[in-house]
Amino acid sequence: MSASTGFKRLGIAVAALASGGLIGLAIVSNPISTETAGNAVMAEVKSATGFEPTVRGPVSLSIFPAPQVTLADVALAGPDGDDAPLTAERLVAYIRWLPLLVGRYEVADLALERPRIAISIDGDGRTNWSPLVDRLARAIRAGADAGGQSLSFSEIRIADGTVVVEDGTRGLDETLEHVELSLAWPSITKSFAATGQLAWRNAPLDVALAIGDFSAALAGDTSGFKLRIAGKPVNLAFDGAMSYRPSVKIDGTLAADSDSLRSTMGWISGKQIPGGGLGRFALKASTSLVGGTIGLSNLNIELDGNVAEGVLSYAMSGRRMLQGTLAVDGLDLTPYASAVRLLAADAREWNQKPLALDWFDDIDFDLRVSAARVVSEQTELGRAAAAVTLRDGRFVVTVGKAQGFNGVINGSLAISKTDGGADMRSQVQFTDVDLDTSLADLFGIRRLEGKGNLSLAFDGQGDSVLALTRTLNGSAKLIATDGALTGFNVEQLLRRLERRPLAGSTDFRSGRTPFKTLDIALKITKGTARVEEVRFEGTKVRLALNGTASIPTRDLDLTGTAILLAASDTPPTFELPFFVQGSWDDPVMLPDTQALIRHSGAAAPLLDAVTDHRARNAVRSAVDRLLGQGALPAQAPRRDVQMPIPFEPSPQLDLLPGGEPPR
Repeated sequence: MSASTGFKRLGIAVAALASGGLIGLAIVSNPISTETAGNAVMAEVKSATGFEPTVRGPVSLSIFPAPQVTLADVALAGPDGDDAPLTAERLVAYIRWLPLLVGRYEVADLALERPRIAISIDGDGRTNWSPLVDRLARAIRAGADAGGQSLSFSEIRIADGTVVVEDGTRGLDETLEHVELSLAWPSITKSFAATGQLAWRNAPLDVALAIGDFSAALAGDTSGFKLRIAGKPVNLAFDGAMSYRPSVKIDGTLAADSDSLRSTMGWISGKQIPGGGLGRFALKASTSLVGGTIGLSNLNIELDGNVAEGVLSYAMSGRRMLQGTLAVDGLDLTPYASAVRLLAADAREWNQKPLALDWFDDIDFDLRVSAARVVSEQTELGRAAAAVTLRDGRFVVTVGKAQGFNGVINGSLAISKTDGGADMRSQVQFTDVDLDTSLADLFGIRRLEGKGNLSLAFDGQGDSVLALTRTLNGSAKLIATDGALTGFNVEQLLRRLERRPLAGSTDFRSGRTPFKTLDIALKITKGTARVEEVRFEGTKVRLALNGTASIPTRDLDLTGTAILLAASDTPPTFELPFFVQGSWDDPVMLPDTQALIRHSGAAAPLLDAVTDHRARNAVRSAVDRLLGQGALPAQAPRRDVQMPIPFEPSPQLDLLPGGEPPR
């Protein structure tokens, strides 16, 4: 060790001893009283806050290594004797050395250990801390007028605190836990800052807040304002200006992002948000907060890969209300398909999952959305404009005009929350749309081709899509031109049966039957659609239908007549009554057995010769057995006058010369 280093250390030791000696002499000449120190600290706190401190525990004083006064079980009471807005297990005041040497107690810093801070908001927006704000404004202004600051301490530290915010008018009751904050009090500079961590709804957050000119903000003048919040639920940054009087007003730029908007909304609302999508989220906007309403202009928002621009406003006073207008170039609805899925996963039955409508109670909104292109899992729409509203538990989607299925779509859908689930009402018009894609996407029907107009009007009640179908009432009308019925070649079937009524091809459930016009009118009552009119006009075939279709079970029970046409000025060459049964996706077409027998030159006299009803049925049963059919398919109940097709040809049924059947 060098001599210089040794002398340096010796000098430090001597200085420390000298300082300690001076402090000791000062303490001896000015003895420190614990009671006096406690009273001085309480007076300082009252001067700074305007609240009357009450110490319900012991007061202790320590000098080394730094002088500090500790007050146990402290409460601050309001000026009118209100409930204490702040209580703490301990309040520790750190005292400055130099004033202490001459017998004065000046607080350098304050520390609150495990405090509980209560903030109550009245209907006018004032809080139980408003007197503190007024007191601070007067104290800072008085200090400024006197050429200095009247507040001595410059920092307040909060350790493991709890903040409770209550607003009975707006139904707000929130708790912030594990609050660890350092408050830079405006005693030296004019700014105010708070940095640290806290937890809200079990989510830890890093927070930082800065007010550029605290006294100006308290006086109602404009001051710079910055806020940062960082955590797993959301990252938020605001940079702008604020003022406090006559009410809180904030203007600036807001940026926010989250890995999952669904999680963020659930975290904020305290409820699980139903449906799909609502993933990656980011926004940036010019923001204004006035009178409990947040306005977002020049808004750029990104959600699930969709980017929109527009304006939004959110009212927090009274019932929460979201309003705005958004424009998007390409809107991809695929992430949200699960929230509006009509069919179950197998696409053969209606969705039986309960409708999730709890979120109807929490908010109202009124949004206008326009898109140059809309895509979903199964289809793509062109330019579309829609209004989406939710008021008093009634959700309404109104489509003014949308280009879809190579046509135009307009109409509305309204869903209201009820005790039994939901009440749904809709009126929709599809104009000049492609029938194959529109009917397949909407109802899972894949049997029609062509262009047409479809109008729907219905209402129903239930707690699931399936339950709604069981109570549906309304009407449906379809007018189509230049299309085809797919899955059946009716013309080929009729020509074959015209030549050989009791024989047929092995399979006619393929091909297509073209039509010039198709008119369908249905009346829906309690989930059953009854045919009021069906007119199928083709160049070679004409079809007429009546009967019913069950919407809940998605099956058909129809009867009709198929007519094979000749030239336009000649009578029809062949008519065949038939019926259609089975599911919408895969129906079974069955002809009238008696009509086929009568068209047979050999079997018709035999049938006419049998006058007894039982014998007549036995003859038809024998014909069925000769054709090798046995019982009808399970989905088609056996009828007296019907026989299923397609069927296998029977070689024993070939007629002998002279038109007589073989024995």
